[in-house]
Amino acid sequence: MAVPKSTPEQREAALAKAAAARRLRAELKELLKTGTLTLPKLFERADADELVAGMKVYSLVASVPGVGKVKAGRIMQEIGIADNRRIRGLSDRQRQALLDALS
Repeated sequence: MAVPKSTPEQREAALAKAAAARRLRAELKELLKTGTLTLPKLFERADADELVAGMKVYSLVASVPGVGKVKAGRIMQEIGIADNRRIRGLSDRQRQALLDALS
């Protein structure tokens, strides 16, 4: 696969956009950790914001207070959610099952 040619300005703009997306996702995970943001509110935000919808579910579940990486993996396995699933790929049933498991 050929790499598309881009100007230095386009490359810099793409890098800035990617950095902003990473910053936003890190902030949201931190808000989850502190309890300032709830998972239902995050799901609502994901419906309106494509950057949030692209977040991996595993990292979100692991960010919930009282849930670590091992417990997050176990919860997702029980529900039937793949480790690499993103919020936009969750069904309504999977979203509800996550909310039930984490409440």
